[in-house]
Amino acid sequence: MAAIGQRTYKSMQILCITGHSDRPEAETFIGLKKTGGFNMHILCPESAPHFKRLIDAGVQVTPFELKKRIDLNGIRKIRAVILKNKIDILHLFNNKAASNGILASINLPVKIIAYRGIVANVSFFNPMSWMTYLNPKVNRIICVAEAVRRYFLKMRLLWHQIPRNKPVTIYKGHSLDWYQDDPSDLKEFGIPKHAFVVGCTANIRPRKGIHVLIEAADHLPSNLPIHFLLVGHMTSSKLLKQIQNSKYKNQIHLTGFRSDAPALQAACNTAVLPALRREGLPKVIIEAMAYGVAPVVTNSGGSPELIENNKSGLIVPPGDAKAIAGAILSLFKDPVLCKNLGENAKSRIASCFRIEDTVLKTEKLYKTLLIS
Repeated sequence: MAAIGQRTYKSMQILCITGHSDRPEAETFIGLKKTGGFNMHILCPESAPHFKRLIDAGVQVTPFELKKRIDLNGIRKIRAVILKNKIDILHLFNNKAASNGILASINLPVKIIAYRGIVANVSFFNPMSWMTYLNPKVNRIICVAEAVRRYFLKMRLLWHQIPRNKPVTIYKGHSLDWYQDDPSDLKEFGIPKHAFVVGCTANIRPRKGIHVLIEAADHLPSNLPIHFLLVGHMTSSKLLKQIQNSKYKNQIHLTGFRSDAPALQAACNTAVLPALRREGLPKVIIEAMAYGVAPVVTNSGGSPELIENNKSGLIVPPGDAKAIAGAILSLFKDPVLCKNLGENAKSRIASCFRIEDTVLKTEKLYKTLLIS
């Protein structure tokens, strides 16, 4: 049993505060518990998708939901948990968790880690940033991608800048075992069996660039058997009007929100994320890659970190509809290229974005913090 200061590694107490966490996050908690070195305490809503899985894995989970950025009742509850369990590290997974967790830890000897999953929207001029990522009590910022870490390191205000060791990149890891569903049958959307299908999963936001993908369709030759499957909340009147004016309007299919989005993507020939800015490490592309679907991403945020261009996917400039159309057309015309990119994409997830690596790197960071 290794000693760390006056405490033992065996007795490390970790409190994680999160919201509707995804599978990689939940599996990280489970993996850290399995190391035997941490007592994991999780505060999250009971409606979180993996709440029961955490309980079944023996992780200590307490139903908890923060209502706002400064939630006095929530702050009292967090502080009580810190004191009762003699928490060593407070790991905060969203903005509300960060602002309330930092306030709850005032005058307590607890180390703080904040997670950041997207690029931008943190500034020396923003008071809320000082209540979260820029707060001096935050010892480390776990960045989901190198692009996020670089953003923090480039921040400047006169002589102020982020300490270079504060932002740390730890990719969210995955396992191919999580992606074993059969590809969906796309007949329900009126897509012919042998059509070439371009999948795009997102919720409509200007930065996601869905309008650029629709514009890209109009740069394709007419009458090709190419169909577009748009998965997610995309009910913008502006987007619907753009689709109606597209020459491919009868080959663009909107599914709305779907709980089976990964299986829908698995049925596509390529997965395109036409993001314009601020991407972290897009889960929708990772899921498609895990199913062996050839990805096309823009050089936006952390998206290009997922693939090796022309080997496990294609990277195009953000906002360039012609380049997206060119990438789609090259995959349509060359089925062997499309297949090879998909297979290499799957292999890349299996080797470079492993959940085991996420657990190991998080474990190392926890230990480093407690001896610093």
